[in-house]
Parts: sequence; structure tokens; C-alpha cells
Amino acid sequence: MSLCLIGAGLSGLATAFALKAEGLDFVCLEQGPDVGGIWRRPQAGERGPGYLSLHLNTAKQLTGHSAYPMPAAYPLYPRHSQIAAYLRSFAEWAGVLDRIELGTTVESVRQEAGGGWTVVSRDADGVSSSRGFTHVIVASGHNSEPSMPAMPRGAETFTGTIHHSLDYRDGSEYAGQRVIVVGLGNSAVDIAADLSRYAELTVLSVRRGLHVMPKQLFGMALDEIADAPWWVSMSLAEQRRFIEQALLIARGKLSDHGLPEPDHPVFASAVTISDEILSRIRHGAVMPKPAIDSVDGARVSFTDGTSVRADAIVYCTGYQMTFPFLGPGCPVGAQGSVELYKRVVAPDRPGMFFVGLIRPVGSITRLVEAQARWIARLVTGDAVLPEEEVMHKEIATYLSGVAGQYGQREGASTQVNVAPYLQELREE
Repeated sequence: MSLCLIGAGLSGLATAFALKAEGLDFVCLEQGPDVGGIWRRPQAGERGPGYLSLHLNTAKQLTGHSAYPMPAAYPLYPRHSQIAAYLRSFAEWAGVLDRIELGTTVESVRQEAGGGWTVVSRDADGVSSSRGFTHVIVASGHNSEPSMPAMPRGAETFTGTIHHSLDYRDGSEYAGQRVIVVGLGNSAVDIAADLSRYAELTVLSVRRGLHVMPKQLFGMALDEIADAPWWVSMSLAEQRRFIEQALLIARGKLSDHGLPEPDHPVFASAVTISDEILSRIRHGAVMPKPAIDSVDGARVSFTDGTSVRADAIVYCTGYQMTFPFLGPGCPVGAQGSVELYKRVVAPDRPGMFFVGLIRPVGSITRLVEAQARWIARLVTGDAVLPEEEVMHKEIATYLSGVAGQYGQREGASTQVNVAPYLQELREE
């Protein structure tokens, strides 16, 4: 048998390690010139979701691979270049570099009538090749196609520049400018805080309130809390009460900082993690504003009737869930939700698996390691999948559950709770 692994970032390397440990024959196709995914790109200057001020939001001891911890000399939240160096070192230690074809872009993945897979790729020299595999594992991530909202009235008259966070690299490129950052997710608050050290004016335009959490509470990293037995034993209602009270103590109300209060309880949507943004607002370095209402030349007006003159707008509005090398319907179904058994297996496409297509509150590493080990056992036959009907029923039950907690918000179908999901994978 032969396997094609797509992607050599954190998830791809964890999978490569698990496959090699089982003695499986595989090749890993990575479009970048080196391993490391988004963590390598800021240093290399390539287009991507990473930026020069990027740091981990999760503690190093839970984000490093379990068999190969991050260096003791690293800070608790290492910067992107340290993570890139660590991932390269891990790939060398794991002995998987000889299985990775760098500079290779996957153009299409097609399932054959006989059950195998044909993967068409193009190497760094532009040479196209078509190869057959028994299994395909997708660990490429999906932060490649920017999601842009409908432009406000008069946007076509804007005399400045409009970018997406995908193209943001460093605040020094906006030195002396007046910049509006749109959004309140992790990238938005990171970029606003970074810009505020260079720009003449930094405005954070927020349409909808989100829960903003520090990286630590009560001296514990958030992912350490998520892993603690006392936390896991709580009901969702108890967890919400605990966190919401802790946040009131740690930073007060968001409205006290000029930000909109969330219209939902904590853990009913993705949370924003930042130690900096509220401090930058309190110090006057970042000016919070509501949504943009209209644009007239260099003048940008907001829904509260105020306006500012701006040189640039940076939209930090996320990404579309796209896999350009796959056909429609997998892994994203007709309703826009990710439809995978145990968040890994494509029921209608035997032999196709996904790693890392999840969003936990906390570190993702132990989860992708567990996903990779399960996939390796499925390939060797040490683990067996249920009937297709059973897998579809599990997907429907899961999606109904996350809809009950998160509603129909975009990206909700990738949310997982760390401890219960890890236990599910271990049982599998």
C-alpha cells in the first residue's frame, strides 16, 4: 500500500511521524520550500496568514509534540521563528525529511472507480506528475482563501489601500499612516496591537462582540485549564459561569474598553485570546469603533456617526473553507459544515482522511497526534471503521450538538472540546 500525505506543517509532521512509526509507505507533498507551514512563512516573506509579530497563543509544553518537547530555553509563548525552527528540528529527529517532497503543489485529488486515488502534482521546476495511492491524508490547513465581507457604501472611492490580513506582514510597512483594522478575532487584535506601535492612528472596527480572554487565568495557561481534571468534571453551564466571573475579575466588562459586549455566552462562539489588545486600548494606542458604515474618499464613517481619515483598511475577517485540489462536497457539505466522521474520516470517500481540521479552545497538538495514530491503525487494519450509515449518523449527531452550543455560525462545525474529543479518539 502507499499513502499520500498533503502538507508538512505541524499537523502534517505529526502524521508523518505516526505513519513512519507503523512502518507505512508514504510520500508527503508540501508546496513550500521547507517544512513548518504558517510558522515558517513570516520569516520567508511568503504570502500567508502568518505575520512577523505572530506568537503562540497556547503554552509550549502542550503545543510541542509529546515525544519531542520544545526547548526548555523557549518562552512559554514562542514566536513564529522559534516554532518554525522547532518543527524543522522535529522533522529531522523523526527521520521523515526524506519522505517529504518540498516545493510540490497538489493540483487535484481524484478517486478512481477501483477505490484508489490519483494525485496530480507539480514540482518546483513546474513538472507535472500523476501518481496512484491507496490512501490520501489531507493535513494542509485551509487558511488560503481570504473571506471578505460586502464592501461599505462608497468603498470604490477610497483613496487609500484595502488589504486582507493574508497579506499583512509587519506594522512598519504602515509607519505614519492612519489604519483601520476590521474584526475582533485573534489576527485582528494581534495586527491592531502591532500596528499601534508604528501607525499614526490605529482604529479597531468591530461589528460584533466576542469574548476576549487573556492567555492565562489564575496563573494557568488556558490550555492547561482545559486539560485540568477539575475543569473537565464541570458541566458546560458551570464552565461558563467560572470563566465569565474570572474574566470580570481579570479585565472588567468589554464595554468599559469601548468594545461591544458579546451577544452570546462564552464557548458559544470562538473566543479571542490576547494579552495586549485591551492594554493598547487603555493606553490610547488603539481606538475602538463600531462597524464601518460608508466611505467617502479618505474619510471613513462608522455606524455611530463618527468618522476618521484613513490611509489603509486591513480586513481581518477570516478565511473560506476551501480545498482547491478536492472536488465539491468533501469535506464541506452542501450546508457549509465540515462533514467528517470523528472529524477525520470522509465516509463517502473510502481511503481519505483529514488531520487538524478542528478548532479547540487550547492546543491542537495532542489532538492531531491522536488523529494521526488512529489513521495509521485504520490503514494497517488494527482499527476498523463502522458502516457508512453509522458514520453519517455520528456526523449528524455531532453537528446537531455543536449547533446547539454554537448556533449556525461559520466555522462552528470544526469546534471540539479538548478532553472529551481526545478520549473519543483514544477509544477508537
